[in-house]
Amino acid sequence: MSRQEAAEQYALALKRGQKYYKNAVNQGNYPYPQVLDEILDESMSAGSVEIGLVSIPSETIVGTRSAGRRAAFAGNFMPLLGEETEFAMKWMSLCEAHLSDEGIRDPIRCYEYLGRFYVAEGNKRVSVLKSYDAPSIPGIVTRILPVYSDDPVIQRYYEFMEFYPLCSLYQIRFSKTGCYQKLQKAMGYEKDHVWSTDEERAFLALYSRFQSAYTRLGGASLPGTVSDALLICLQVFSFQELKALSSDELRKTLESLWPDIKSGVLPSAISVSTAPESKEKGLINKIIGIARPDHLKVAFIYAYDPQVSAWTRAHIQGERELAKELGDKVSIQEYWALDHDYERAMTNAVEDGAELIFATTPQMIGVCRKIAALNPSVRIMACALSQPYTGLRTYYSRTYEAKFITGAIAGAMAKEDRIGYISGYPIVGVPAEINAFALGAQMTNPRARIDLLWSSETPDPLVELLERKITVISNRDATDPKHAHWALDWGTYRLREDGSLQPLALPCWDWGRFYVQVVQSIFSGAWDALGKNQEKQAINYWWGMGSGVIDVQFSSELPIGIRRLAEHLVHDLRGGWFDPFCCPILDQDGVQRNDGSHSFTPDEIMRIDWLCENVNGHIPAPENLRPEAVETARILAIHPENN
Repeated sequence: MSRQEAAEQYALALKRGQKYYKNAVNQGNYPYPQVLDEILDESMSAGSVEIGLVSIPSETIVGTRSAGRRAAFAGNFMPLLGEETEFAMKWMSLCEAHLSDEGIRDPIRCYEYLGRFYVAEGNKRVSVLKSYDAPSIPGIVTRILPVYSDDPVIQRYYEFMEFYPLCSLYQIRFSKTGCYQKLQKAMGYEKDHVWSTDEERAFLALYSRFQSAYTRLGGASLPGTVSDALLICLQVFSFQELKALSSDELRKTLESLWPDIKSGVLPSAISVSTAPESKEKGLINKIIGIARPDHLKVAFIYAYDPQVSAWTRAHIQGERELAKELGDKVSIQEYWALDHDYERAMTNAVEDGAELIFATTPQMIGVCRKIAALNPSVRIMACALSQPYTGLRTYYSRTYEAKFITGAIAGAMAKEDRIGYISGYPIVGVPAEINAFALGAQMTNPRARIDLLWSSETPDPLVELLERKITVISNRDATDPKHAHWALDWGTYRLREDGSLQPLALPCWDWGRFYVQVVQSIFSGAWDALGKNQEKQAINYWWGMGSGVIDVQFSSELPIGIRRLAEHLVHDLRGGWFDPFCCPILDQDGVQRNDGSHSFTPDEIMRIDWLCENVNGHIPAPENLRPEAVETARILAIHPENN
């Protein structure tokens, strides 16, 4: 490379530096590289550690160790001094070396603090390499350790430092905690797996192409990082699938998941539908001309054998009711994934022309996201609660309403003031059910205490409750109301002194009512009207007793006075005139959760992670669950960001 070419490169770099400087000044921003000595004081540092030679991402080199050469560079490390200066001559000599056979060999020396790099030696080398948009620059790095605190930035950085011995790529930085272990899982690695050099290179190659596609789609305007977006994609498509895509295919794949990318980094990502659309709304949709089909191909995906799974039987019963209610307006096909090959089952459904797919268990949510991304014209509903995925919709029921009623019944019937409660999984929405039951019991019996056990943690919770001499017990809900039987495994009951069972009440589901109303909403145009903001928000259906999807069956043996009270509560809950959580509430630690003056939002109810003061028990950690319960607890975690 000739001196003339080096001079031309300097002139171009000088223009970039002057432009950056001018824009920064006009916008009231600092126009020079940051100076670490001016940012950091002794109270902010917990020491330092030498981490050796690192391939530093160029965009993370943001400043200098000291202020000595500050005025020579703009904040983007482009030069600011004239072309006749000694500085410019040295810059041009380095430029000649860079493109010669010799190249710039010596690594820079710098300090790293919170993932950003500050040059101690080699400012002009950085400037030359950045002028050619080099993606990375080799450097010998000293890491400055920040003092540990509860600051989210510090929390995320400490997670990065824990991850760094496993993978030394500084490009991988997340805007939320808990993501590094999610990345290990998404890559198919054990949590303590150390990445090989080949694995790091392969990931970096995909990362570079992904970053280009992300930037082209406007990712720079989002508050998250490239790593955030890539992790979302890796939770839908495998690394090998993404790696095999061409750059154009990768961009299209990212584009198909763009709503999920945006909802993953923006607040208020979930829109909750708490009740079916009204008939009046459907009439309005008809008048304004929203397109409405007159026939629908519906697919149901099942994961468990109905001979042994009451959950599957309940959804099959709902499917039958849909067929009976809507007749030849729907064509229904069942697809079975008893081997848990959900992708094969859903792909078959799409290939057979399914226009609406109901995935009946939460474990299918990952495959639902993938199928939705690949087939945006197919409506997909996954049976899960509070999931922030915009390409599909999720559905569940507000079972806490029914639990409040059975709690009120249990409180009135518990002569010993102790009530047993058997819960299933410590997942989103379940603590709300427990607390609603406890509040109902407290309403009819202020002395009532709830002994809480978990079937996903305790081998035989019913036996343990009986050994505690507890006679009023709340057990599982009936997922199949038309075929439920009063027994020790179902509903709320009292054990008489002679050992016989006195059934009291049974919360039950009616999936048929839900499926009919959802399909009718598609015919009326209400589905599309509800989804007009789906580009920005995920849609979760969380219907309550007013929709008929959840109800309570009363035993004929329930005392008449208690039954009349319970029926009044049902009436008020169905009408939306009563809120179980709008009352004074103290938790187990004596913290006031509500002074009785306001209602909780749907998201606040779903994400309850505390228990009422009259509950004896705890919310178990995932590692304490039986192995078969861990995956469900992970998918429907109360705090997914910590999962």
